[in-house]
Amino acid sequence: MKRDVDYTWRLAELMAAHGMHNSTDLIPRLAERGIHLSRPQVYRIVHQRPERVALQLLAALCDILGCGVEDLVTVTATDARRKKTASGTEAPPNVVELNKSVRPRRARIITDGND
Repeated sequence: MKRDVDYTWRLAELMAAHGMHNSTDLIPRLAERGIHLSRPQVYRIVHQRPERVALQLLAALCDILGCGVEDLVTVTATDARRKKTASGTEAPPNVVELNKSVRPRRARIITDGND
């Protein structure tokens, strides 16, 4: 069965709980641990959901905040449900099902004889 896996990045929430309300509060603390990031990089890590994070950065954030990885990243996984058509088979992607019970009538062309 296919599963949809997603995550929630909770760095800003944990920082606020520790009294750090500006993303720049992390810059000197990260530097103490050997991680040197620019202000825009730290801002993006705090306020946006990162796609990739170095394990060294993740370990430093956990050390700064006194938490574990599971506190910083909340993972959710759910079963993916596939949509089925009325016939019970799956519809291929980008295919429109037509109502096959309605058929067009054949047109009869009648001339009036003046042609």
